[in-house]
Amino acid sequence: MAPGRLFARQCLVMLTDTLAIILGGGQGSRLFPLTASRSKPAVPIGGKYRLIDVPISSCLHADIRRIYVLTQFNSASLNRHISNTYRLDRFSGGFVEILAAEQTPDNPNWYQGTADAVRQAARHFRGYPADYYLILAGDHLYRMNYAALIDAHRQQRADITIAAQPVDADTATQMGIFRFDREGKIVAFEEKPNAGRLREIARSIPEGATFATHADAEPFMASMGVYVFSRQILLDMLERESGDDFGRELIPGALARYTVKPYLYRGFWADVGTIESFYEANIMLCRPGAPFRFYDPDYPTYTHLRHLPGSRLTDCHIRSSIIDDGCFLEQCTIEESVVGIRTVVRSGTRITRSVLLGADYYGHDEADGSALGIGRDVVIDRVIMDKNARIGDGSRLTNERGLEHHDGDGYYIRSGIIIVPKGVVIPAGTTV
Repeated sequence: MAPGRLFARQCLVMLTDTLAIILGGGQGSRLFPLTASRSKPAVPIGGKYRLIDVPISSCLHADIRRIYVLTQFNSASLNRHISNTYRLDRFSGGFVEILAAEQTPDNPNWYQGTADAVRQAARHFRGYPADYYLILAGDHLYRMNYAALIDAHRQQRADITIAAQPVDADTATQMGIFRFDREGKIVAFEEKPNAGRLREIARSIPEGATFATHADAEPFMASMGVYVFSRQILLDMLERESGDDFGRELIPGALARYTVKPYLYRGFWADVGTIESFYEANIMLCRPGAPFRFYDPDYPTYTHLRHLPGSRLTDCHIRSSIIDDGCFLEQCTIEESVVGIRTVVRSGTRITRSVLLGADYYGHDEADGSALGIGRDVVIDRVIMDKNARIGDGSRLTNERGLEHHDGDGYYIRSGIIIVPKGVVIPAGTTV
């Protein structure tokens, strides 16, 4: 048995007293137009998965089987995916349930931030027996042993434990950064400090302090947005504190009153909350030796089982790419790209450095050249093509003008990446 799985089994008694809360995020404007009709956790990734599958799968591998997902924007597709995928044994008492924002007589407001979302949802989970609350983000890509995290929280007798990762100075300016005392207790937390402030933080760490001796290339410790709270600590904080966000308000305010400990994580982690980071994460999956892969024989990532046939390729050239189930590829070239489920690519087409999210159904050939998928003699490079889109024959989507940000007729450009939104038809012969 794999060591990680054995550890999870050893912690089973403890983890039955853990309830997971996954934050679905806000409007997801940085991922627009992929979030135009879906919430961030419902965005497809890696050809066949959804972002929400990442934290839920890690919870299930750690035998955490009571899971709430908090969302308030475009939750229909997320709700459908979860109800079709995560049907847990009814005798175990486990569940994966959506808690959408709701107006009540006591609170007519929508979620105002991460802490406010948990505060408003507390009336739903307060009655469940749980010694620990595991709070996660729904738009991160990583694989963590939550059993080890919660066991560290218990052994350190912490009130709050925050998963932390070593980062370099450039990354640190985009994240929440910790400062420690000599015993490794977190004594300060700053959200997205600038370069000057980072130098002050580095000088303020006591010599020999725990977590101060990691690699020189990654001298700072950043919050991953993964929290473990002891039950009463979280409930008291939500009741007493008025802040709406964990990272900016509740956690900094808790440092003087509670024992807040870090949990060092050294694996791959990425926040895929922007178009650029989402694109880079997908392309990374195609590379040999990628630091993260969905394939893992001991810790598979679960998703909706669709019973699709194997993909059919006819006289194609494929290099460093992922081709998912149910695709029909005909005499085409595909390099460094992710090709999602049910994708149809016709002859003479060349696809490079692109992310195709696939389709929800199979279309039929149409005389006007707008059949579902990608037509003949098409060239696309650095493109994200959302589900059920159509690109007509002879089109060239290569961003020839080198635009960084642009709204076009049926497409968008963000960070130089062309995005074809869900269900859009790109007419034959279009050049971008």
